[in-house]
Amino acid sequence: MQQTTTHSSTRVRAVVEGAVMVAVAAALSFAKLEFAWLQGGSVELSMVPIVLYAVRWGCGWGLGAGFVLGTLQWMFGGFAASWQSIILDYSGAFMMLGLAGLFKGRKNGVVWGSVVGGLGRFVVHYISGVTIYASSMPENFFGMTMTTPYFYSLLYNGSYMTINIVLSVVVCLLLTRSAPIAAYAAGQKK
Repeated sequence: MQQTTTHSSTRVRAVVEGAVMVAVAAALSFAKLEFAWLQGGSVELSMVPIVLYAVRWGCGWGLGAGFVLGTLQWMFGGFAASWQSIILDYSGAFMMLGLAGLFKGRKNGVVWGSVVGGLGRFVVHYISGVTIYASSMPENFFGMTMTTPYFYSLLYNGSYMTINIVLSVVVCLLLTRSAPIAAYAAGQKK
């Protein structure tokens, strides 16, 4: 009976912590730098709480939290060209942040988690750019003539995702220098 109660309370704790981290990430998504990316994409800190959560609880929980965050971001003012764009640019892309959970319990897990989760998110945005947004590719971008949606999507999505990944790595490193956050990411209980 004790083991069942412990397992149940661990699941409840994971769900509650996930809800809190998604709420923090959603709040952080409103504070963004958004000037160069007219078709979507922004520089923001919303990746950080999901990466920390995924590294603490693992990939499955992280994928779920990322999916919920992406869906909420679309619901609270996201731009989508179609239902396929909602799935790729929001629910699917942010779900990939949960890949950070692959580094649960590993040294520098938040660093590698930020990189892998961010790259996963980039790949989904890239696919969306090549498939859904190819028809809206401009003739010029960053002073270069665009001839193929593959290169355009790489530049467009790579420009803001590179900044997001670096920002997430730096902030996660700074946060894990504090004892409470380091203990949280390592999965230690208070």
